[in-house]
Amino acid sequence: MITNITESIKYIGVDDMDLDLFESQYSIPNGMSYNSYVIFDDKTAILDSVDNRKCDEWLNNVNVVLQGKTPDYLIVHHMEPDHIGSMLHLAEKYPTMQIVASMRAVQMMPQFFHEADFSSRIIVVKEGDTLSLGKHTLNFFMAPMVHWPEVMVSYEQSEKILFSADAFGKFGALSHQEEWDCEARRYYFNICGKYGHQVQTLLSKCSSLDIKIICPLHGPILTDNLSHYIDLYNTWSKYEPETKGVFIAHASIHGGTAHAANLLAKMLREKGEEKVVVTDLCRDDMAEAIEDAFRYDRIVVAASSYDANVFPPMHDFLHHLQLKNFQNRQVGIIENGSWAPCAGRIMRSILEQLKNIEIIEPMLTIRSRINPENMPTMKALVDALTK
Repeated sequence: MITNITESIKYIGVDDMDLDLFESQYSIPNGMSYNSYVIFDDKTAILDSVDNRKCDEWLNNVNVVLQGKTPDYLIVHHMEPDHIGSMLHLAEKYPTMQIVASMRAVQMMPQFFHEADFSSRIIVVKEGDTLSLGKHTLNFFMAPMVHWPEVMVSYEQSEKILFSADAFGKFGALSHQEEWDCEARRYYFNICGKYGHQVQTLLSKCSSLDIKIICPLHGPILTDNLSHYIDLYNTWSKYEPETKGVFIAHASIHGGTAHAANLLAKMLREKGEEKVVVTDLCRDDMAEAIEDAFRYDRIVVAASSYDANVFPPMHDFLHHLQLKNFQNRQVGIIENGSWAPCAGRIMRSILEQLKNIEIIEPMLTIRSRINPENMPTMKALVDALTK
């Protein structure tokens, strides 16, 4: 796909509609885009390559757009294979092309291209360095751990474009039109969620820039209402709730725990809670469950006891929350156990290891199926969640 971003800057990325799981774990029913760009000036710069899966298609885009020209530079913002997978092919095709990257990226290159020696072609850039292409000038900012340590972003000064690496990216191919927020949120919390502090640092660096366009490495080019996307990134990276509501995540073996979770949702709605979302951790997308946990200001975890522990789908969910630095939330607990309920104790012990987590009392314990004796505690939990 070749499109004009401006008169001098073109998009030359590709869509991948054949991949089932991004990073072998995230479902992408609407595909994925691998974004690459080219700037034409006195010097020509290609910005990032694409996954080797789509190398031939990308190289064809490069050939078409260059029209016989030789690129002077390849800018490497991020060394992850979905962005440097075709880099060696480009470097071999254009042996005079120089490669611009951070020092950490250069150190990583032999890990991916042990058969190649780029040393004579490397230009190492550091924080605040610039690269003049003629009328266009790229200003480089280091963005370590957003979401790899070698990442940098660049700002093109004349046309006020931020090439943001994986920041502001989303799941989904560009050929699939959809609302940005949902899949960008799922992408952010599962890919970058652990690194809120580092994202805040990057946002601070960019706050003084006059940005008119954001060009990420995945997802659409952002041109309108940029404050909406930046404000969401600010909220997400501060681990603040985005939406007032209750997210209920349940892991149920034979349906008893699921029934209790759905009854809780019904009672919350009857109490006036406008936004209540329920997910089945045994069947629904784990990445979407993580997204919703970060989105809402309150969550409830409901799980069966299992092997003197907690049912594994819930343990997996809580482990994901730990990995992604989940914090600053109120959490209610429902446990189930037919003879020795222990899931609540295990879930509480995991949650108490997280930062600024308030456990909402009372915890509800059911045995196999909820019964009338449980209703006073259930009502008390509803009251505590909606106070």
